[in-house]
Amino acid sequence: MTPGPTTAWVDASAGASGDMLLGALLGAGVPVEVLQAAVDAIAPEPVALAVERVSRNGFAATRCHVEVADSVTHRTWRDVRALLAGADLAGPVRDLALRTFERLAAAEGAVHGHDPDEVHFHEVGALDAIADVVGACAGFVHLAADRVVVSPVAVGSGTIRSAHGSLPVPPPAVAELLRGVPSYAGPPSAPAMELCTPTGAAVLTTVATGWGPQPPMTTRAIGVGAGGRDPEGHANVVRLLLGEGAPGPAEATAAPLLVETNVDDLDPRVWPAVIAALLEAGASDAWLTPILMKKGRPAHTLSVLVAADRAPGVRAEIFRQTTTIGLREQPLGKHALDREMVSVDVGGHRIAVKLARHEGVLVNAQPEYDDVARAASALGRPVVDVLADAAAASRALIPQEP
Repeated sequence: MTPGPTTAWVDASAGASGDMLLGALLGAGVPVEVLQAAVDAIAPEPVALAVERVSRNGFAATRCHVEVADSVTHRTWRDVRALLAGADLAGPVRDLALRTFERLAAAEGAVHGHDPDEVHFHEVGALDAIADVVGACAGFVHLAADRVVVSPVAVGSGTIRSAHGSLPVPPPAVAELLRGVPSYAGPPSAPAMELCTPTGAAVLTTVATGWGPQPPMTTRAIGVGAGGRDPEGHANVVRLLLGEGAPGPAEATAAPLLVETNVDDLDPRVWPAVIAALLEAGASDAWLTPILMKKGRPAHTLSVLVAADRAPGVRAEIFRQTTTIGLREQPLGKHALDREMVSVDVGGHRIAVKLARHEGVLVNAQPEYDDVARAASALGRPVVDVLADAAAASRALIPQEP
């Protein structure tokens, strides 16, 4: 039995924004000096973080105010990228902030039909919002969690006023950022208001390695970050739980998912490239099953096995590579044998062999087909013959029963 990974679970069931995430990180133990140093490194003008304890519908929470002078500067993604490139930030913080803003720029560009480089962030381009993003990134890097699991995100309802006029909730950029991840309007007690901001959505979708309810974990720190408003009957907070995953075998913490969709309108010649792209995106396996759909239409079920922390990227690749408009998922139990790679020699060519052990006992040895094919080509021999020789050499590695 080994200890589980360091786990952060973000409870966004009441919404999320940049300042709420800063408060939750501070409440979970990140020193304010860590956040302030990152903000100071990028801000071209003085920006101060003011921390106070507040109450939100009975919840004791941490509020982090980003204090800046009034500014109407509208910065593009190109401008923000230049600020980040020239800032004295730790590499992981800079990389996370770049990915967060890039995601935000891509979403804004998609919903407004603009080149992401030229997107004007408006409110997000202001110094306080830049500080929210960079501070949150510095906080998550400081936590050094092996995995960050985020609950379904409450987005709110109604309408808001923005630089683009009156917009429905969730605003277009938030809806785009949360594409492919679980979200909902919010709990019944939530008023008709925006609960998740573009900044909050961008940070969460960048740091998340998985989505869902709190995973099995031993919690050692809890941070509760407050939003600026305190509506009656609704706790306007985001919670951050930090701890260790429940002890157990490594495979027990992986939470593999089976992601499936039925497709009847994709050129069959494309499927090999689709499967290759999904494996490249992090799927552990992908396969097709011929099916017959309603009205007698021939189709395929695409099935993808993926660890929960790689699922967001695989979902995005499915939507990008195929014509489907929806996915179904189910968690799976998984028992995996311990594995290692060795090699055997066939005709002077090294062929990789995958060994599998059960409770320390070697039970399977399989040569890698690509190595076999290369060796067969070099030797001028049929692949089937080289495969037989490699399999015989591999079986010799398995202890025989007395």
